[in-house]
Amino acid sequence: MTTATGQACVGDERRAPMPDEPEVMVYEPEQRARLGVLQCWCLMASRLVRSRELVGRLFRRDVLAATQHSVLGLAWIVISPLVGIASWVFMSRAGVLSPGDTGVPYPLFVLIGATTWGVFMAFFASAAASLTSNGSLILHARFSHEALVTQQAAQALVSVTANLVVLMLAFLLFGVWPRWGALLFPLSLVPMLLLGTGLGMCVAIFAVLVHDVTKVAMTLLGLLMFLTPVIYAPDVSDERLQQLIWHNPMTYLVAGPRDLLLAGSMGHAQGYAVSAAAAVGLFMLSWRLFFIAEQKVVEKV
Repeated sequence: MTTATGQACVGDERRAPMPDEPEVMVYEPEQRARLGVLQCWCLMASRLVRSRELVGRLFRRDVLAATQHSVLGLAWIVISPLVGIASWVFMSRAGVLSPGDTGVPYPLFVLIGATTWGVFMAFFASAAASLTSNGSLILHARFSHEALVTQQAAQALVSVTANLVVLMLAFLLFGVWPRWGALLFPLSLVPMLLLGTGLGMCVAIFAVLVHDVTKVAMTLLGLLMFLTPVIYAPDVSDERLQQLIWHNPMTYLVAGPRDLLLAGSMGHAQGYAVSAAAAVGLFMLSWRLFFIAEQKVVEKV
């Protein structure tokens, strides 16, 4: 496809106009879908790099909005998960919940699991809300909408970082010293980050059309958490439930990082590697789907 001045235009990229020439933008039907996979990812990455200033501005805007008219402000990032963890500890001590042999004090065990699962949920929720929560901005300005996902992910990263600090303090409080493998713990959370973001981008597209999609997805993920050894040890007495747990890819993405902290190595490294590869693949496919589809659905925001 060429512009009115005869110069080529790839995708929806702009060409630099001549000094006395107006800028020309040419669109083709399904032009994004016709891009090759590698070309598509390269274009998405370049658009994201050019949007870094916008990402920073949006991030600062939302951080300031979260601290205004709030007594505790950003402290809620830490308080909210601690309250949830306290409820699991209470049920364990009341005999309602039987977590099995955790090997460490149960509050520490559930804090590690909740922190790992929290990475997934934080990035999922942020990506899922990237389009619907910025509707007015999308309608009144033209920019790369991947910047909205990145800005929301940056907010989730702040929450995750705060939870990691709390986790380190919990190790000191209970007198448990992590192994050297714990140095790889932040890196082992990357598949959860990518999986949450990938699923969130898929939901973001459909949530523009049907708002209930986000609620349905959050409900299903809440059920999935109970099939993942977040608050209990993965070795359970019921054989059918045991098989269901170990056929759940999320089991390896939660148990693997926890093993690094407590044992220094992963007990099921192969299962973790397969699950991590699937998470990366899903993220790349979801990113491309978001890039192709968001241009068609933003008018319905």
